Amino acid sequence: MNKQKALVIISPGFPVNENDTTCIPPQQVFVKALKQCYPQLNIIVVSFQYPFEAITYKWHGVEVIALGGKARGGPYRLFTWKSALRVLKDLNKKYEISGLLSFWLGECALIGKRFARKNNLKHYCWMLGQDAKAGNNYVKQINPDGDMLIALSDFLVREFSINYGIKPAYVIPPGVDTSLFKPLNNDVRDIDVIGAGSLIPLKQYDLFINVIKNLTQKFPHIKAVICGKGPEIESLKKQIVKLNLTDNVELKGELQHAEVLALMQRSKVFLHTSAYEGYGMVLNEALYAGAQVVSLVNPMNERHSNHHVPDNAEHLPSIIEELLDNPNPIYEPVLVHPIQMVVAKVMALYNY
Repeated sequence: MNKQKALVIISPGFPVNENDTTCIPPQQVFVKALKQCYPQLNIIVVSFQYPFEAITYKWHGVEVIALGGKARGGPYRLFTWKSALRVLKDLNKKYEISGLLSFWLGECALIGKRFARKNNLKHYCWMLGQDAKAGNNYVKQINPDGDMLIALSDFLVREFSINYGIKPAYVIPPGVDTSLFKPLNNDVRDIDVIGAGSLIPLKQYDLFINVIKNLTQKFPHIKAVICGKGPEIESLKKQIVKLNLTDNVELKGELQHAEVLALMQRSKVFLHTSAYEGYGMVLNEALYAGAQVVSLVNPMNERHSNHHVPDNAEHLPSIIEELLDNPNPIYEPVLVHPIQMVVAKVMALYNY
């Protein structure tokens, strides 16, 4: 009897249900589009740590096997790895596996490589950000060659090459699902500057707020919003009060993905102050929302003219001031990487 074909994706976490749009949005956008583009192919996600319960469920037609690791260390982590290997073994018996795709160069790539090598399967690891930085202890354990590595950006290729002497063979950036956006209405651009992401030190939202403070000298009624949650929220609230910006900066908290996109479509400038970024999907989403994008990190060797990267953080206010001062601004959707193109690039590696 011929087995059905399947592609197995291994991830540290995955949305617990279809309403969980804040869990790794770039990866869930990719998986959803993958299923839509290849409806006859069994797409199976094995999620190590989140959801926190060991369950199997359907997500947009994709089978998700959650191991419920809960991000615990020590013997619990080893137990999760053994569970993952057991699940992969069962899947290999049931399906004709076209290959494995692991998200991040970490524990999932370690287990994926071991299982693929033992069973003569294709395995690629999609490096997505901080896994390319120096100090990734998994790199030595995995001992990857460049041919198994997909980098999210040109920046990550350079970063990983410098830190580990290995050049990823492929660059596949995050894609934009245009179906998630509402029709564009440029008559409503009532947000001057928007930011979106986790409120952690790496994202430097304290710098974001300082930039807005600087801009109030020229634009006293400037309106800025920040979408996201994280451990920095209390300190950011205090900073806003201290700088007398309560009428200028609003912390929206964690919002559904669609809500963030809708706010982007009301915004003139998207400001991304992250000190390190593999390739934030929010940059491409903001471009498609019609906003001008300003970021400290340039992920690709080539970028659209609506994406502005200063030489240093001190130049952020002047760039945004010039954009807001433009008497004839054009807010046009810029589609850099459609998600269907991203899916096609990944699947070409598996000969689809």
